Amino acid sequence: MSETIEASIHVTLPELIRLQADARALRLPGARPVRSRQPGFQRSARRGRGMAFAEVRLYQPGDDIRSIDWRVTARRQTPHTKLYEEERERPILLVCDLGPSLFFASQGAYKQVRCAQLAAILAWLALGAGDQVGGIVCDGLQVVVQRPARRKKAVLQLLDTLARLQRQAPGPVGAGPVTDQQSGGLDQALQEARRVAHTGSRIFVISDFMTTSPETTTLLGALSRHNNVHALRIVDPLEQHLPDSGRFAVAGPEGPIWFNAGDRQFREAWAGRLDRHEQALATCFRTAGVLPAVVSTIDAPAHSLQGLLGPRGRID
Repeated sequence: MSETIEASIHVTLPELIRLQADARALRLPGARPVRSRQPGFQRSARRGRGMAFAEVRLYQPGDDIRSIDWRVTARRQTPHTKLYEEERERPILLVCDLGPSLFFASQGAYKQVRCAQLAAILAWLALGAGDQVGGIVCDGLQVVVQRPARRKKAVLQLLDTLARLQRQAPGPVGAGPVTDQQSGGLDQALQEARRVAHTGSRIFVISDFMTTSPETTTLLGALSRHNNVHALRIVDPLEQHLPDSGRFAVAGPEGPIWFNAGDRQFREAWAGRLDRHEQALATCFRTAGVLPAVVSTIDAPAHSLQGLLGPRGRID
């Protein structure tokens, strides 16, 4: 389904709400089941949602006698044991970068739109699985923090923030180029994530990672030490492969920047810068212990996540 020009630049709250339908076809990993022979017999390190009956199986040596299902045992004339299942809470935290570099696309939808759409689908998936959902949204000027909660109202608040903080024009109003060392950058959002995230959380960092700093690796590493951290990197085809020829313009902080795609020196300089950036990001993610995935601006967000989520909903 093709996107209108306006929808490809800026996504609205109603559009993010409608992505709940796309989320129904996907599933995040629910809380990991923990089998126990007796309710309360094995205590989880995390706060659980309680014990639920899972199944009955044949009695095995070592089973607690209190777990024997006497009705099934009498009916089948062989001892049977009850098994219970405990669901552990694993909050979902979405770190969403809507900085100036994400107000861009040569094809498909702008990066900021894909970021908001990916976050919305993940939030709906988490809520459907009964998980707490929280978010941290940065736009280069500010960082908005929403602690994880298991309520639809919390998801709607996060989606509203994603819709409000998107840009309508290039660059932050009244400011120059933004780096991560400045207030409102990705690094500050990651610092907030360290403060908000509970041990054992699943954290999705959604960004184009165009303005990373040495501190980014440290912050990501600190998060991944006690959580599962996934980096969803949004890329545009133009960033990966230049056209063979022609003059093109891209938006810059001081107006359009023109380049000749057929110029040999320009292509070599572009390829060198791209290679250095790719190597730096690969080193960053590897050192930090983060699982990276690439999402293109030309791909529908639900389709992108379908390829990233494994059989149990885990990002590969």
